[in-house]
Amino acid sequence: MTNSAAPAEGSDDSPARITATPNGPYRVTGVRRIAWREPVKTAEGEPIAWAQGEVLADANEEYWLCRCGQSGNKPFCDSSHRRVGFQAVDAADGGTRSARAKSYGSGGTVLEDDRSICAHAGFCSTKLTNAWKLSASDELGAAERSQLVAMAANCPSGALTLELNGQDVEPTMPAEIALMPDGPLLVTGGVVVECSDGTLLEVRNRMTLCRCGTSATKPLCDGSHAEAGFRHSPLH
Repeated sequence: MTNSAAPAEGSDDSPARITATPNGPYRVTGVRRIAWREPVKTAEGEPIAWAQGEVLADANEEYWLCRCGQSGNKPFCDSSHRRVGFQAVDAADGGTRSARAKSYGSGGTVLEDDRSICAHAGFCSTKLTNAWKLSASDELGAAERSQLVAMAANCPSGALTLELNGQDVEPTMPAEIALMPDGPLLVTGGVVVECSDGTLLEVRNRMTLCRCGTSATKPLCDGSHAEAGFRHSPLH
């Protein structure tokens, strides 16, 4: 299976869409850009921001992206799923994030956390503090508030979101797919995601999709790539 084919039908009028095919790759339509997005880390190895990396695709075409983790042409599918007998049970919760999330903090600062979609990217904590401690503080200084905003906004899965003074603090993001080194697909901008059984997941601004083949909540990432030793980055 090649990395791209003819332009997707209706791609100019239909919403961007990712379909997890049965025991096979992701079919992507209406999404123009696929690029690396790499964590910027402190000297202690703590991720604090994202840096745009190499663009791998930038055309209004149909793409087929590997989700078994075995392709020799990552992130694109090369039909390795057939060779390895990939079996994908798409068990992601089809409900809403708001129904699952727990709220932390009070007053003008409310952090919402949906652990079920966490990809364990590590932006939510440092050696000194974390998003939950910051949200619980009665008096946030300007620096601490900025740190909390960054922690929530950089969460790739959208597990963490922040509300300040009654207003959602959510970054404006394009409809595109980014690759996290040795990690999942970072899907942004309200792309429609369809499971292999036809179930549509809640449309969100930030999502992470499994591409190591081992997540228990496919097509969403559950952080299993680290334990599975999944490797795919600009360096290897």
